[in-house]
Amino acid sequence: MDNGGVISKPAGAVAAADGFFAKFSDNAFFTGGLGLAAFAAVLAGTQRGLRHGASSLKRYLLVDADISIKDDFYQGFLLWMTLHHRRQMDRTSFQGKSSGVVAYLLRRFKPRMHHLSVATSKTQLPNGAIQTQFALVPGPGRHIIRYKNAFILANRVRDTKSINLANGNPWESINLTTLYSQQHVLEELFREVNELAEKSVEGKTIVYIPRTASWEKFGEPQRKRLLESVILDKGVKEHIVADVKKFLSKEKWYYDRSIPYRRGYLLHGVPGSGKSSFIRALAGHLDYNIAMINLSERGLTDDRLSFLMSILPKRTFIVLEDVDGAFNGRTMSDESGYRLANVTFAGLLNAIDGISSAEERILFLTTNHVDKLDAALIRRGRVDKMVHMGAATRYQAAQLWERFYGAMDKEGVYKTRFLQVLEDLGIVHAEGQEQPPEPVNMTSTAALQGLFLDHDDSMEGAIAGVSELKGS
Repeated sequence: MDNGGVISKPAGAVAAADGFFAKFSDNAFFTGGLGLAAFAAVLAGTQRGLRHGASSLKRYLLVDADISIKDDFYQGFLLWMTLHHRRQMDRTSFQGKSSGVVAYLLRRFKPRMHHLSVATSKTQLPNGAIQTQFALVPGPGRHIIRYKNAFILANRVRDTKSINLANGNPWESINLTTLYSQQHVLEELFREVNELAEKSVEGKTIVYIPRTASWEKFGEPQRKRLLESVILDKGVKEHIVADVKKFLSKEKWYYDRSIPYRRGYLLHGVPGSGKSSFIRALAGHLDYNIAMINLSERGLTDDRLSFLMSILPKRTFIVLEDVDGAFNGRTMSDESGYRLANVTFAGLLNAIDGISSAEERILFLTTNHVDKLDAALIRRGRVDKMVHMGAATRYQAAQLWERFYGAMDKEGVYKTRFLQVLEDLGIVHAEGQEQPPEPVNMTSTAALQGLFLDHDDSMEGAIAGVSELKGS
């Protein structure tokens, strides 16, 4: 009904609606569920607010840093954590003279590592044996570090779903978290880790070997060999050292003339003449490392060889030893020419000086039989210097004698006798003789050194044992 323009609902309809809502309001299940829903909504909103607040608080109060396993810094940091933890556990007193409750608690609190991993390292001894060493390092999980009165949370994360195809190892990273006000502590920590890493290889030479598509350190760094300990014929060693140093000093000269900044050396001669020993000593003398490639290695292909030579670590010689041995069993292939175990001859040449070959590289090839090498391999541009290291000469024999017996034979009487016996047996030439190129009963410097090692305390014994050297 319309009363002055106001529409009124029938009294029966209003009463029915009130009765409908009354039924729900009187229903305990409905009101309880509505209350729970409202409480859950409030709780969820509170949780979101707390998470947002915690995240904001973390951004403003904390700072973190990530270290990837691909970074050379990674293994060094694990070593530092191990050594730092040992120092803390051995320390009997807290550094500093501050007193009070906080200082007392800091002195008493020593974070301990409860998650450990075994790190294995292998070292090749001079006699060829492999020495294996084990060490405990921080394992995956959370660790607390106390460093210069600051506390750092180190979380080592290992993702087993992500695998490094180069070596089969799972992906890892370390996350460091500390107060933003302590950010400078991380910088100091990183400097200390870097100093530790440099000290661990100081006076040592790192040897790299290929692992699928990357270079891997072979065992522990080896102690540098003194250049003076390698006895080559007169002037040979000095000539190579001078040439390498000249090359290293002319980088800009090469680039200005658009000449590939590469240098190749072929050391050839009889076994035991000091080719490998000289390369190692030269690397130590110039603070270089060594990367070794075996061309006969199974699984080594053209692409892999070229890639490995293009990602050579900085300040590293690349060495292809006994390169003639890789060609002994080569066969002809219709598709790619001469083939080694898996590397084609063309692939080797391209890796040395092809379009994809690396710059800033010093290559050393060694061989016992230079006559077996293809001329294409040793042409200029691939091999810039060919150095002959032949049988032991009179000069080398005299120098080796001085190294072993110089302190005992100050007058040189025994040395004169020794050289005369070598000459009488045809092992070395007479003094001043220049022909033939090799003596009749030639021997190597390695054999001479072995003789001296057997008689290190007896010059008479060394002289008497010369007859065993003929043809060795």
